[in-house]
Order: sequence, then C-alpha cells, then structure tokens
Amino acid sequence: MTTPLYSIPGAPQPAAVAAPAAAAAGTAVDGARTVNEVLAVSQVEAVMDELDRDLIGLAPVKQRIRDIAALLVIDKLRANLGLAREGRSSAPSLHMCFTGNPGTGKTTVALRIAEILHRLGYVRKGHVVSVTRDDLVGQYIGHTAPKTKEVLKRAMGGVLFIDEAYYLYRPENERDYGQEAIEILLQVMENNRDDLVVILAGYKDRMDTFFRSNPGMSSRIAHHIDFPDYAGAELLQIAERMLAGQHYRFGDGAREAFAEYLERRMRQPHFANARSVRNALDRARLRAASRLFADRDRVLTEADLTTIMPADILASRVFQASAS
Repeated sequence: MTTPLYSIPGAPQPAAVAAPAAAAAGTAVDGARTVNEVLAVSQVEAVMDELDRDLIGLAPVKQRIRDIAALLVIDKLRANLGLAREGRSSAPSLHMCFTGNPGTGKTTVALRIAEILHRLGYVRKGHVVSVTRDDLVGQYIGHTAPKTKEVLKRAMGGVLFIDEAYYLYRPENERDYGQEAIEILLQVMENNRDDLVVILAGYKDRMDTFFRSNPGMSSRIAHHIDFPDYAGAELLQIAERMLAGQHYRFGDGAREAFAEYLERRMRQPHFANARSVRNALDRARLRAASRLFADRDRVLTEADLTTIMPADILASRVFQASAS
C-alpha cells in the first residue's frame, strides 16, 4: 500500500497537468534554441513561481530548485545541438536526497520537481509515488524483490519518493531483507535513470550514516538539498494560511496567543514544524467547537463559526506545563 503524500497543510497543491499537453511540451522543447523558447513551451517558470508564492520560507530550497531547473534547461539546449553526454546513457543523473526535520515541505517540493521534470520531458508522466520501508521490504524470504519491483513499476515515468530511507538498512539484524531492496533500487537507478527519478528523504544525520554504509547509493545521488526548520514568524504565516484554507481566522488576541504557543512548543521535544502547527490548529478548532456547542440556545453568526479565540489556544497543555 502506498503511503499517502504529505504536503505542508494549507498550502495549495500543484495543479494537475494533462498528460497529452505535457507530453507535447516535452517534445516541443527538443527543437528549442534559446532559454526563453524552452521556458515558453514548458512553462516551468510558472511552476517555480508557484513554489515561491505558495510555500512560506524555504529560501535556500527554492533557490536550489531554480538552479536545478536552469541546469535542465541548458542541458536540453545542449542536447538540441548534439552535445550529448559521453557514455551509455545521455540522461543526466537527477536522483536526489532531501534532508531535514518533519514538516518542512519535502514531499510538497518533490511534487513540484516532478512537474518540472515532466514539462521539460525528462520523465514521461510526472507523478510521484511516495513509499516507506514497509512498501519495499518483505518479512520473509522471497517477498522483498516482488514488493520492490511492483513499487518501481508504478513509479516508472515519474518520481519515487522514499521517506525515512535509512530504515532500509538495518545491519544489526542479520535476517533483515532491506539490503535486497537497496540492491534492486541501485540497479534501477542506474539503468533506468532516463525514466525514473528517486528522491530519498529523512533526517540529515541518519541519511549521512546511511550513505556511509551504502557508498553505491551515495554515488548515484546527484543533488543533496537540506530543508531548514521554519522560524517562528514563518510558522505563524503558515498557521494563518491553514486557517484561511478552512475558512477560519484568528480573533482579537488569538494571533498573539498562537505566537506564544509556537515559542513554547518549539522548545519542546518532537516538534515537527508545519505538522505541529496543523495539529495545534486542529486542537484549537476542537476547543472552539466545544465552546460553541456548550451554548446551545445561542444563535451562532458567521463570525462565531469562523473565529478562533485566545481561550481556544491558551487551553493547550503547552501553557499548562509552563505554568506548573
């Protein structure tokens, strides 16, 4: 079973690209001679502009994606002049590693990268298949290869996103079958790199250990992108965007209360950036609903039904723990 895609809650998702139109764009850029011709046909700049507009923060990540897009555009122009790469395959290596804490937008960015690759003709479909170890590794002899190959079959023509990829390698367990999945992945990443891009994701320190233990995997990763944690002000903007997407808003004093909540929560263990913001707002909405539900004879206005009040936030255990 494929793990559901995770994106920054509240952030607009990339619009679906019709396969025939995208395929036509990928074909048309093959005759382009200028950067503007490639951009005009592929419309990849629109995808990058959406990335800038829709996602809060992530400045170094956005710049790196623009750099990769520029490399691909220039690579396409070189290919159009017959300046193909030497060797068995002329396709550039586009496999990537995304490192960072949870809730920093790694899957959202993977979706946009898939769209850019599709529009430029580097992948046929532009879809993203997101998986974890459980989707690739079997529990018994003979189960891993079929599971891994089935996932790869679904991902062909697009992007395979492997979250917490370091769990594939468990040297402490002699009966673990993760190494078999890694070997299959290595072969496909090399032989089918013109039809599949693999993105490995996870915590930076654990990914570094994984690569030291698997040099073959490390050598196939062309782009390493680190996703920084969000600052408090950025998380507050994300919160307002999430609320707006659900037709809510902060009432008088509630924004300041949530800013204080974030300051305290960020110092606590297991903080997960945008995911923690989403969870906190979900709990605030529950408290708001309970508050309104208790006054059963009151006629509720639109403002009542769309406003998060300070009390809905200050009731959090984050404040209670600080008080004690």
